[in-house]
Amino acid sequence: MEQILAAHNRLDVLVNCAGISFAAPVAEMSLEDWRRVMAINLDGIFLGSRHAIVVMRQQPEGGSIINVSSASAIKASGGASAYSASKAAVCMFTKAVAKECKERGDNIRLNTVCPGGVRTPLWKKMPFFQELVARHGSEEAAFRAMEQRRRFAEPEEIALAILYLASNEARLVTGTDLIIDGGYTL
Repeated sequence: MEQILAAHNRLDVLVNCAGISFAAPVAEMSLEDWRRVMAINLDGIFLGSRHAIVVMRQQPEGGSIINVSSASAIKASGGASAYSASKAAVCMFTKAVAKECKERGDNIRLNTVCPGGVRTPLWKKMPFFQELVARHGSEEAAFRAMEQRRRFAEPEEIALAILYLASNEARLVTGTDLIIDGGYTL
């Protein structure tokens, strides 16, 4: 925040977009694994939001905070209880803090973006994706195989939704989960 304020003297938008994916049956998961997922996926959202709110409260225009969650916050994934729980917590945290800011009279909006599958390098690290690559011969073929069940978003599609929430066109939108999953969670 010090670097941002030194360079720009203000903070209008914060996008909290960091997280890890972790899958293991709960009976095989260690407390250390659970805590690592929560620390990265939830504590990072808390810290970023906390520091941004302090700065945005000093600005009459307030600001917009967009927290990136996941469709897994809405439709649980078997074997990914830590990930699903952390992303569901991001959604509820965002709603609670949006309400807190509204009740205080802050001009700060908080919203959550919940993408389904997005074509990012994160998939390449997942064991099941590596198995698909081996079975189908290439990463592109592996994505096509996964897309037989659902369409994956391009990162730019998620960025456009975030841009909308950051803009003045969304000035009345706060405490909302914007689900971008092609109907996966229906």
